[in-house]
Formats: sequence, C-alpha cells, structure tokens
Amino acid sequence: MKPNANFKELSLEFWANIKLLNQKLGYTERNKQTHSNTDFIIPTFEQIKEVFKTENLDYNKLINRNELTDFGRLIQDYMKYRGEVLLNHVETNLMNKDQAKSLFDKKRAELNPSCPLPMNKQKGEKKDHAFLTGLVNMLVEANKGKFECDYDPRELTAVTIYNFPSRILSRRVDGAFPKVKNPIAIWEIKEYYNTTTFGSRVSDGVYETQLDGWEIWEVKSNLNREIKHYLIIDDYYTWWTCGRSYLCRLIDSMHMGLVTEVIFGREVIERIPALVKEWISNESSPSELSISAE
Repeated sequence: MKPNANFKELSLEFWANIKLLNQKLGYTERNKQTHSNTDFIIPTFEQIKEVFKTENLDYNKLINRNELTDFGRLIQDYMKYRGEVLLNHVETNLMNKDQAKSLFDKKRAELNPSCPLPMNKQKGEKKDHAFLTGLVNMLVEANKGKFECDYDPRELTAVTIYNFPSRILSRRVDGAFPKVKNPIAIWEIKEYYNTTTFGSRVSDGVYETQLDGWEIWEVKSNLNREIKHYLIIDDYYTWWTCGRSYLCRLIDSMHMGLVTEVIFGREVIERIPALVKEWISNESSPSELSISAE
C-alpha cells in the first residue's frame, strides 16, 4: 500500500496534533448494539475543542470563529481517510494461518524456488514454515533476475562513502536488496500466525519500524542517500481483531515518511514483483548493483 499523496510531507506539528487527539479520544469505538462492528474515530469540532480546552492548549490554529480552520479540516480529512483505507483495503488483505499456508504452498509449487524458506520460531504442532517470509523471498527471487538479494542479513545495515563507514543502522532487518551494505531497499516482516493473545511484541514492532525510519530519514537528509524501507505484516487476528490502533500508527508512520510502504498480507502477491522491478529499473542502473556470479 502506497501513501496517499494528499497527506505526505506534512509538518511534524500536524502529526503531533494527530497523536494528541488519538491519545485523548482513542482510535476506534465499538458499536454498542452489536459489539462487533468497529468505527475509526474521526474527531468532531466539539471533540477537538474539548480536548484542547481540557489540556489547557491553544486551539486557534485548529478553530477560528467557531469553525474548523483549514488545518483542523486537514486533520479530520486524514483521520477519515485512514479509517476508510483500513476498512476497505487493509482488512481485506490480512490473512489467517490457513489462508497464508495455502498461498505459500501454491506459490511454492508454481515457482519451485531455491531461495531460503525459513521456519517459524514456534514448537510442536505449530512448527511450520514462516509463510509470509517465504512468500516474500520466493517473489523477490522470481523477479530479481541476476541481481543479488540478501534474504537474511545477519549484520547491521551500513552506508559507506568512498568505502568508509558513514552510517550504520541500529537494528538488523529481515531482508536487503541487493546487499545489506549500501542497499537500495530493506524490509521488516511481522507475521503472527498461531498467536492467541496480543503481546507487547506487536507494539515493539511498530516502534522498531519508526526507529529504523528516523535513521533512514537522517541518512537521506544529511548524506542524500535514499534507502527504500518496507514493512510487511500479516495475521488477521493479531492486527485486526486485537491491534487496530497499531494499524493506525502504521498508516501514520507511512505518511510521515518513516516507512516507504506497508504491505498487508496477500498484497505481497502484487506488490513485491512490482517493487523488485522498480528497484532494478528505476532506482539504479545495473552497473551500480552487485550482479551475482550465477
């Protein structure tokens, strides 16, 4: 999923107000009659005014002469967009374990991959392939041609200038193209199949992505070196049933420019091939990439 151009490159002040309103009003509310349908909160004029009055904050930038300013309406418009895209796009792409396994098996038979297909970290009857990671790896391999790919970097992402280390990111990532040194693209994968409870690792994953994003932003700002940064997530129960507020934060992170794209579940089937071709054809010429010795 790509960010909406209408909400890109907005000020940090804008995002501060988004965070404030979500902190005070929440992200979602349940239909009290059915206890199942979920609406994403879009703050009203009255709610915005009340939050600012309660917090003893100046609301003149959002409210003028008893109506919302352009800035205030932009906040409303963004929250409305965020809720709509989560309901109409994100929910429909998230898979459960059985759906992910079925898609994994289908693509494995179709592509006959030689790339790594790692196992999950669970034990006993839950032990199986990491379906989303396997799908990503297979789709990258099927579209990268002779270019290299580091499917499992076991070192920190490095940026060099004249072959001297200039920046090294704080965390290891799950994949890098073509290599973890001076990559064109890096990605994190968060798949939580078989999870029956909502744990802190989900929130940690969101904050880790933001940390990576700020470091990549600094590299671009001060070194003029761009690294595409992707977050790939799945599991309907974890992210949708339990973690919709964190989905909101991921949409925020993407529009803040802290992650290039967030890819949801079965969306990998269309997006990964398109992205690999984009990395090859648009980001660098073949002479600038490392070609494998195959």
